[in-house]
Amino acid sequence: MAAFLFSRFLQSAVLLVIVSIIGFLVLYLMPGGPLSQYALDPGMTQEDIARITEQLGLNRPVHVQYLDWIWGLVQGDWGTSFRDGSPVTQVIARHVPATLLLMGSSTVIAVAIGTWIGIRGATHRYSGFDYIATVGAMIALSIPTFWFGLIGIYVFALRLDWLPAGNMYTIGDGSVLNYLHHLILPSIVLALVHIAIWSRFMRTATLDAISQDFVKTARAKGVSERRVVMKHVVGNALLPMITLAGVQVPSLLTGALVTETVFTWPGMGRLFLDSLGYSDYPVVMGLLMFSALLTIVANLIADITVALVDPRIRLA
Repeated sequence: MAAFLFSRFLQSAVLLVIVSIIGFLVLYLMPGGPLSQYALDPGMTQEDIARITEQLGLNRPVHVQYLDWIWGLVQGDWGTSFRDGSPVTQVIARHVPATLLLMGSSTVIAVAIGTWIGIRGATHRYSGFDYIATVGAMIALSIPTFWFGLIGIYVFALRLDWLPAGNMYTIGDGSVLNYLHHLILPSIVLALVHIAIWSRFMRTATLDAISQDFVKTARAKGVSERRVVMKHVVGNALLPMITLAGVQVPSLLTGALVTETVFTWPGMGRLFLDSLGYSDYPVVMGLLMFSALLTIVANLIADITVALVDPRIRLA
């Protein structure tokens, strides 16, 4: 187990370094550069831009800039925002809770509904429900998230006036119910694609578990079908789903970026787009590294959980 953990931590560290290098080079090669916002100011002279470039250290070779940035990152100094001079860690910390709330709620919805659809589709194979679930999953996977968001706003906010069209809460009303009221529509929109993915994987895993010999033995002993499914099939089918939960984190972050933009949700996704628009590269790199770290940690936890639950993987 110790060797397994060491191997996973080493792979995670190497992956973080690779992500940081690629992200840094992509931003460095982007047209305009981090001073593009200053260049739009008619009162800014070339001498002013040169002075700011030197103050920010942008006139140094790219490898020197990267090494200086990564060393500060290791020490806990993620840089300073070009936009307002605030530390990057503080800027990100203000938006993390909103994104985690949205991702967490959508994950709970996706896991609960997707698991039920997958199990029922597998136990009622080729039934009307199975066909409807398959077609629904294909539709959810084929249509962009922002389209679902716009349709949801039009139907439930503008036409029916059941739910708010955006924002995280109503100004002047900080109650829990108000937060939940604003959370319903974006979390459902973000969960739709993941319900489709989870249900398809769960259906496949359940069918694979049903075909195992221990299930046939339980049926031969006269165990009721409900008990066979709940005790023997579901438990074994959920093992690969633990890994899927970790793999879905990047998809959740990407979907959150789109969902937060559509619903003006004050999370990391909206911050990322705003920072790109302002060429606030320290915040962009900070968000990139935080997202990569979150993804790696989620996958690491999933791998460790599977290894603890399944002795076959741990012993291998």
